Amino acid sequence: MSEAKPSPQRPSVLSLNINSKSALYAAFMPHLRGGGIFIPTTRYYSIGDEVFMLLSLMDDPAKLPIAGTVVWITPAGAQNGRAQGIGVHFNNDESGQEARRKIEGLLGGVMQSTRPTHTL
Repeated sequence: MSEAKPSPQRPSVLSLNINSKSALYAAFMPHLRGGGIFIPTTRYYSIGDEVFMLLSLMDDPAKLPIAGTVVWITPAGAQNGRAQGIGVHFNNDESGQEARRKIEGLLGGVMQSTRPTHTL
């Protein structure tokens, strides 16, 4: 008799709308190779979980479909009043590369700022 193997979990789908350059700066994670983004959420995730996100950037009506992996977790009640959520590393595929290019293009010179972000 063989045991049934658990089916692999499908990545959860998250939607994130970023409406300002300052919000984008606070959420973007340029220190990750390939880039990443912080997503405020109260759902439970573990490091290494796969997620799929639909990202809307400012006035662009198109949503960027991006797959990624959870690499950062800010729990509820984190110090300094940081928002609860997860940092997602973009996969090294066309959608991840396009997202990073678009974000860096929108942020331009703001990328060199020393203002705090959601993660660092």
